[in-house]
Amino acid sequence: MTQLILAIDDNAHAVKLLTEFLSDQEFAVISASNGREALALLQTTAPNLILLDIMMPTMDGYQFISRVRRTSDVPIIMLTAKRAESDVVRGFELGADDYMTKPFGMRELLMRIRAVLRRSADFSLTEPLVVGQLTLDKQHLSVGRQDSLAILTPAEFCVLEKLAQSVDVPVPRAKLAMHLIQHNFSGSENTLKIHIRNLRQKIEVDPSTPLFIETVFGLGYRLKKHD
Repeated sequence: MTQLILAIDDNAHAVKLLTEFLSDQEFAVISASNGREALALLQTTAPNLILLDIMMPTMDGYQFISRVRRTSDVPIIMLTAKRAESDVVRGFELGADDYMTKPFGMRELLMRIRAVLRRSADFSLTEPLVVGQLTLDKQHLSVGRQDSLAILTPAEFCVLEKLAQSVDVPVPRAKLAMHLIQHNFSGSENTLKIHIRNLRQKIEVDPSTPLFIETVFGLGYRLKKHD
């Protein structure tokens, strides 16, 4: 079945190149020139993945991700000329799945697209995992706690799932970072910290005093089981 990609960029030439290349790789491609136009398209179409430029008029990429993540977990790859780490981290905080810095090679982009789509498909194959009060649902990228339900990004779920495989046992930061890299996510220390912070915001009753995701100083993190 042909997979549909939504390319969002105000540079018509860039969109043309993406469309031609991805069509040759047997993807279907639709496009929008800004975030507002893309949101309108999402009312009538359901792409398998979004390629998103950040700097655009009317509604930029950051605003678009924020709006989309209220209702959808469609995979998003940022395509950005902004090289500062803070810009990349901001995208991950809002819910992006991956990023590429312009200029980039089309073959590398294809590899990233296939990796993200593969992860998205893998997430639909696993039964929910119960860890005390927490229920991890890989299919829906969610974690339930008593009467609350939080939607996670694929990278956040990747971290939480790794911690859940060693309940009550500390997992070194390096091991978590390697787990992210093996699943084609960024494994930098700063990115890992962002994922942990986001998980606490979504799971903990009081993120400043976490009960579930503990920091083990000098080592890493531990998921505590609370029945």
